[in-house]
Amino acid sequence: MNLRTQVDFRRLLVGQGASALGDWMGTFALMALVDHLSDSAAAVGGILAFRLIPAALGGTLAAKLVNRWDRRRTMITMDLLRAVMIAVVPFVQELWWVYLWAFALEAPSVVFLASRDSSIPDLVDESDLPLANAAMMGSSYGNIPVGAGLFALFAALPFNEGWLGSHPYALVFWIDALTFGVSAYFIARALGLGGRGPSIEQAPESAAVLGSEVSAAPSRLRDAWSVPLVRRVLPATAAAAIGLGALFSLGIKLVQEELNASDIEYGILIVLFGAGAGVGLALTHRSRHTDLLVLTRRGALVMGALVALMSQSPTVWLTFLGAAGFGAGATVALTSGMSALQARIPSEEERVLAFSAFHVVIRIGLGAAALGAGAIGDGLNGAGLPGTRSVLLASGLIVLASAATVRPIVDVDRVA
Repeated sequence: MNLRTQVDFRRLLVGQGASALGDWMGTFALMALVDHLSDSAAAVGGILAFRLIPAALGGTLAAKLVNRWDRRRTMITMDLLRAVMIAVVPFVQELWWVYLWAFALEAPSVVFLASRDSSIPDLVDESDLPLANAAMMGSSYGNIPVGAGLFALFAALPFNEGWLGSHPYALVFWIDALTFGVSAYFIARALGLGGRGPSIEQAPESAAVLGSEVSAAPSRLRDAWSVPLVRRVLPATAAAAIGLGALFSLGIKLVQEELNASDIEYGILIVLFGAGAGVGLALTHRSRHTDLLVLTRRGALVMGALVALMSQSPTVWLTFLGAAGFGAGATVALTSGMSALQARIPSEEERVLAFSAFHVVIRIGLGAAALGAGAIGDGLNGAGLPGTRSVLLASGLIVLASAATVRPIVDVDRVA
């Protein structure tokens, strides 16, 4: 790996780790604020739906903008925009205001992620893509338990009383805003804000092509489906997101109501999921010479099998083991699928479009599964049926079935 690009990637990774940690803290704060304002579980679930809509509607626009704009400036602008937006959330104590900003925050996030992920192949060698993606994914999902713990810590600090007491969770939101500024700083350093960085800046001839032909490039998310590799990766990605969303939604009911565990034991479950994600990073690195879609298939199989088994678990300790294994499988499946898209799609326009679709699928899958699984589970439980276990079992079987759609990469995919 080139020394300059290696340093650039590490700086990008540090910035993303900081902003991901703040973003998880902010996510927990948004949900807690909605609960504080409404005292309604339905309202808390509704905020997840509001964070879905921009991903569904903004993916096409994200692909167009990333193709037209300089990626360095795009990422910095989106980070600074999100910093300002999250910082003003606590100033208005109205439910409609929180919903509005939960909706609006996702729009720059979709643009940022499409730009970031299409840039990683320019920062690392192809052989290092699985490790790079595993590290980037780990910096996001591995921060879930850390973000939850820090949210609880900062929300409980004694000086939150007084003026801050009339603006619940304001300190957490401002820390989240600060982490977006940290991300922008490291992106500026990594890509040479004072000069034209060679890592991600487009070459002159590439810029000329984009400037004159971008209007003719595929710009609709459904066009991504015309790429053979996308057709192989996205179904498994969607199923992985469904498994994650269902487990996040019903995990607390499984542990606390079905297995009679405490809040502390549920916290341990979340921590073990994050630890499992770390194991997944190591496994992805050790298997980097294995066909990427084979790894995606294996990760999806592990996820599906463990969700199905956890749904029938008789003890909390077996559920703990399942959570750790599930975290590892999810990391392997998602990072391998991401690496396949980056390594095997040579066209810049198709790569950007593929990653716009990738993140739209993940976000919609996560949110829809969390809302749908929770609603169906509550409905079945209310009817006296084992809704929590049944819905988790069904989601595990869906993920298992998705693994059958993944096939190894062949030469035709390398050209597509």
